[in-house]
Amino acid sequence: MLNLEKTSGLPLQADQEGRLYFGKGIKEVEPAIRYKSDMQDVLLDADAEGPRELYYMYRDVCREQDREKLAQYGLRYDVTVIRPGQLGREYIKTAGHYHPLKPGTEFTYPEVYEVLAGKAHYLLQTEPDEDGVEAIIVEAVAGDKVLIPPGYGHITINPSTEFLIMSNWVAADFASVYGPIKELGGGAFYEIAKEGEDEQFLVNPKYRPTPRLQIQPVVDKPEFGLVRGLPMYQEFLQAPEKFKFLTAPEDYF
Repeated sequence: MLNLEKTSGLPLQADQEGRLYFGKGIKEVEPAIRYKSDMQDVLLDADAEGPRELYYMYRDVCREQDREKLAQYGLRYDVTVIRPGQLGREYIKTAGHYHPLKPGTEFTYPEVYEVLAGKAHYLLQTEPDEDGVEAIIVEAVAGDKVLIPPGYGHITINPSTEFLIMSNWVAADFASVYGPIKELGGGAFYEIAKEGEDEQFLVNPKYRPTPRLQIQPVVDKPEFGLVRGLPMYQEFLQAPEKFKFLTAPEDYF
């Protein structure tokens, strides 16, 4: 069993199949499972061989004694587990989504991720318009936090041979917007296993004009309670006001 308490700040463990086990004070959560058959529209090769189950989404994870505080600040804490492996040449990834607008504002809700185990490549991209999209890759490992700011959608890719386990904070009434990425056959780039001189990231030809990809490092945001090695669940409990940017983006961005 893999102990996730050091990185998550919660009594969580994962078995060799990526299934979570919940310790004292946490109500067991049944995951929503994303199957390969659910991902046909966003894959580089929809007919590629690969595992049937791709990732597991554990939504609204928390200690029961903290539930009232989460509700007070309008937040939800989730844990997602992404299997290692490939679908053909492409690494296993999430379906990808954009974020909804906060009612009464011009800002989409932000979201923040924390890698609990493994390695992640976060593909952030703006919504397509006549100027195309801005695409960014951020590589993160255990303890790193990655902020998805307003105006960006994202896909998470597992480029390693280990399970990727990550948590996220998001507004409780958040509903992901999957349509735009699905309609374009996936994100602006597909990440593949390199062979020889092959490119690591292949451009999705449905995006016009052709997007460019930037590589950016993880950056701590202490003003938002996001510091490498400090579990953001515990940071929220100690200073919940730092996380108001998730529900009031118009005041911070």
